[in-house]
Amino acid sequence: MAKTANLNIRIDPETKSSAEKLFASFGITLTDAVNMFLHKALMEGGLPFELKQPRYNEATEAAMREAGEILRGRVQAKTYPSARALFEELDAEDGREPC
Repeated sequence: MAKTANLNIRIDPETKSSAEKLFASFGITLTDAVNMFLHKALMEGGLPFELKQPRYNEATEAAMREAGEILRGRVQAKTYPSARALFEELDAEDGREPC
């Protein structure tokens, strides 16, 4: 039986680079981390972490929906002449005095 086998995966280059930096801070390689993940999955009999849908409050979910609509070009993003104008509107929505 072979001592090693190759595993080829496709991953976003930024994610790979960030993961390599993270694992290097622990003194391990990305290969070491993948091996650890696979061994832990085998010990657990499945994924070694819980999968859940994230739960956000209604305001956050509405903002995420609006951002999606803006990205799809269905809604025009609101612009402000300055950061102060943006913060003044945000303060007004919260009922606070302007900054």
